[in-house]
Amino acid sequence: MSRIGKQPVPIPDKVTVTISGDTVRVEGPKGKVQKTFAPVVKVTIADKKVSFAPTEDTRFSKAMYGTVRSIVAGMVKGVTEGYVKDLEIQGVGFKANLKGNQLDLALGYSHPIVMDIPEGIKVTVVDQTKVKVEGADKQLVGAVTAEIRSYYPPEPYKGKGVRIVGERVRRKEGKTVA
Repeated sequence: MSRIGKQPVPIPDKVTVTISGDTVRVEGPKGKVQKTFAPVVKVTIADKKVSFAPTEDTRFSKAMYGTVRSIVAGMVKGVTEGYVKDLEIQGVGFKANLKGNQLDLALGYSHPIVMDIPEGIKVTVVDQTKVKVEGADKQLVGAVTAEIRSYYPPEPYKGKGVRIVGERVRRKEGKTVA
């Protein structure tokens, strides 16, 4: 049995949690998040707390009920506080601009990279080199951040590229002339 799954998730004020079938919806001041889970976990609401229990006595059910509890706790945190990831762009001529609902990246290629920003995500660009990705859905914030980083990951020789703030890039020594 999961020790994490046994702990109920408290529901703060200004947050509403609704359960319909296998879908859990959480709404709060920062937005709304919805996830559908496997039917091996029973989710119930009582006394401003969300409780979880496995419906079967299988290994998968026991594993999933701790996972579902962690995801729902993250959903509640996301609609109250929100999630933020910061990116920095390094390189001569590398820059980012926000054009409406699209992020325009100039990363040294012969063409600009235009990325559509998904619903529920807020992107801000400061000084054309710092990009901030915010949202209520932890998974979506991480996915958008990873997609932006994947266009030009930091390279090990000069260190240029798109990196997450705090990410350490292992540098390599270049070729030496004998």
